[in-house]
Amino acid sequence: MTHAYSETAFDTFTPVKPAPLHHRYIPALDLSLANGTTDQAIAALLAPGHRHAFFMNAHCCNIRRSDAAYAQAVARADMLLPDGIGVELAARMTGVQLTDNLNGTDLVPRLLKEAARRGKSVYLFGGKPGAADAAANALIHSTPNLRIAGTRDGYGQAVDTSAVIADINDSGADIVLVALGVPMQEIWVHKNAHLMNAHLMNAGLILPVGALFDFLAGVVVRAPALVRKAKLEWVWRLAQEPRRLAKRYLAGNFTFLAHAAVRAVGCIPVADAARRGLDVVISATALAIKADSPGHALFKQKRIGQNGKSFTIYKFRSMGDDAEARRAAVLSMSDREGVCFKSRTDPRITRVGRFIRRYSIDKLPQFLNVLRGEMAIVGPRPALPVKVALYSARAKGRLAVKPGITGVWQVSGRARIGFDQMVEMDLTYASTRTVLLDLVLILKTFRAVPSRDGAY
Repeated sequence: MTHAYSETAFDTFTPVKPAPLHHRYIPALDLSLANGTTDQAIAALLAPGHRHAFFMNAHCCNIRRSDAAYAQAVARADMLLPDGIGVELAARMTGVQLTDNLNGTDLVPRLLKEAARRGKSVYLFGGKPGAADAAANALIHSTPNLRIAGTRDGYGQAVDTSAVIADINDSGADIVLVALGVPMQEIWVHKNAHLMNAHLMNAGLILPVGALFDFLAGVVVRAPALVRKAKLEWVWRLAQEPRRLAKRYLAGNFTFLAHAAVRAVGCIPVADAARRGLDVVISATALAIKADSPGHALFKQKRIGQNGKSFTIYKFRSMGDDAEARRAAVLSMSDREGVCFKSRTDPRITRVGRFIRRYSIDKLPQFLNVLRGEMAIVGPRPALPVKVALYSARAKGRLAVKPGITGVWQVSGRARIGFDQMVEMDLTYASTRTVLLDLVLILKTFRAVPSRDGAY
């Protein structure tokens, strides 16, 4: 049904001419994705001509592997836009750094503001009854001069496809937003885009937008800005609708990253470069340690693991070779309260040692412990036997789970966290740990290490 909520438009405008949008092939996904800023993407989407573009997130990539019709629609799209932290991580697996997260919830409102400035109109098709109208009303208030060409829901009003297309064409819309959900919306666009491109000014841009109408209308509340900035909006969405989204975000994200990792390893040139890079880092670290101070580069030490079982931990040596003999003399220098010694000015730490500790390079050999089943990627840090002997009954609760390379307190301030606070964090982790929590902590580790906060 055609509407005319606002007929005002600018007669003249100054074209936005950012640098051209480029595309990068992502081997881990076997997809070419738009790679540029939001402004560059908007300019490309609104450029003269007809096009339809799809947003690609981890969920979309999972569906693409199992749904042939959706895979064909994706292959024929004019532009694919990277959406979410999962796609960004997959790109990084093969050395590609994407410029921006071009998700629809952020990009489309900005695109419509530019469309309004250019005097273009938009048609909203999809969503539950009333959703498109509510979204249109919200856009009228948030985007002055935007012309709403029409609305139609994705239920009863979507049954007759010919009527939908006729209504869109009669409306003269320049942009069509389709909110039927993945993969139905992309398949619908793939089958019908050519029928909406009959005239020069009709349907110049067609965008499947998922749940955007609900976001615009305020039916679904977006995550706070800090959560979005941390690229953890999916965690917020999961908390809002755990039953509906648990399979998609928990099992789905794990499956997506696993498939991406397998493909990344299969990209021989990139994998060889990554292996070579790791070889260089490890070799250079070992040489630097030996050049800086006498002794072996690799350090072995007894630690206490799950259920009090001892094991040998491996690290790059960050202290002088006589560190154990000097330990008693420096205990009074600890900056941390409690039985866990940590000193910012520990004289036993070498120059190279301070550097590799700051960036957690000293922990790289502990992946050997993970492969041997003595440690996990995420968990409480393994303690020395002499420290565990001083644990209270409550502190011993942190031994209930396998020790890890990273964990809650490591991403919350590292050495700045006092022993008692560390214990409480580890106990909370032990009692609430899930695959989702581990994924969040791993992602936060990638942010914590470069910041060097509390690392010494």
